[in-house]
Amino acid sequence: MIKCNLSRIMGEQKLKISDVSRDTGINRGTITRLYQETAIRVDFDVLEKLCVYLKCDIGELLKVSE
Repeated sequence: MIKCNLSRIMGEQKLKISDVSRDTGINRGTITRLYQETAIRVDFDVLEKLCVYLKCDIGELLKVSE
């Protein structure tokens, strides 16, 4: 199972879903699903935009949990 750390990272940076959506152009629903860890698939371009915007590595954003 893959765990998404978006909520933690956004919390640390004091960001709201609406801020990230507005600044990145990523659909608010997509960000919400990642934030709540209910997403079943994600496009690479979304992951790239999030990593660039949040100044994090893909390994910080996504982790494989056992």
